[in-house]
Amino acid sequence: MGTIKLAILKKNRDGILNTAAVIICAFFLFPIYWLIITSLKSEAEIFRVPPTLFPSSLHIENYIIRGTGEFSIYKAFFNSFFIAVVTMVISMMLSAPAAYGLARYKLRGKKITILLFLVTQMLPPTLVLTPLFIIFKQMKALNTYAAPIIADCTIAIPFSLLTLRTYFLSIPKELEDSARIDGCNKLAAFLRIMVPVSYPGIIVSAAFSFLFAWGNLIYPLTFLNVNAMRPMTAGIYNFIGENGIAWNLVMAFSTLTILPVIIIFITLQKYLISGLTAGAVKG
Repeated sequence: MGTIKLAILKKNRDGILNTAAVIICAFFLFPIYWLIITSLKSEAEIFRVPPTLFPSSLHIENYIIRGTGEFSIYKAFFNSFFIAVVTMVISMMLSAPAAYGLARYKLRGKKITILLFLVTQMLPPTLVLTPLFIIFKQMKALNTYAAPIIADCTIAIPFSLLTLRTYFLSIPKELEDSARIDGCNKLAAFLRIMVPVSYPGIIVSAAFSFLFAWGNLIYPLTFLNVNAMRPMTAGIYNFIGENGIAWNLVMAFSTLTILPVIIIFITLQKYLISGLTAGAVKG
């Protein structure tokens, strides 16, 4: 009887916990649902009282209408994608070898270097905004894709370096020694052994580097004054005018903005969890 009661209690407890998890999940996902359905409504239906939980008619044209001037939702999407991808590639090309060197070799001033990278993660982007603007102006890089890409790399590279360093520290050094015995030099051992073994950490760093650049607002808003070059985060201001806000267009714009984020976290969830937890005990 005691065993049966425990089984019933466990089943009831699991049912309560699952129900609570579903309610919490629905609570956090409802704003995303409201964002999507609002993007498919007409402007009149958005302000209807009581509000509708589903559009009476689907307005797909909200995803087609242009903003002011030469601005286009899909051009902005391409701008965001281009800036984010190039930022991710540059960040990984620089941070992975640097993280490997800081993890494996005894370097003079290594602790100070790591501390400086940590300090950069504590600084708000607005603190370096003015110096970067002056530098880019002198380089004639304003209103070019290079300005937001370089600025985004100042955020992505320190994060990727610190993440990959702890991951490289968790990998046994014997793997490299075996590769050296088989005739690999340091570069070949890094590319053929360390990079494939540490791919979960590399995927995490690449994903977050992409997301840093994708979701950044202040850098493209400051460095890009050409409407056609602005990414999604800065382009949303085209639908905010003096006479009001086109909420249906803003919501359509926002839906396209969060789409890559959702896809990345769904498809790379396993790697993100393992990559962030692996090597966490290493210093």
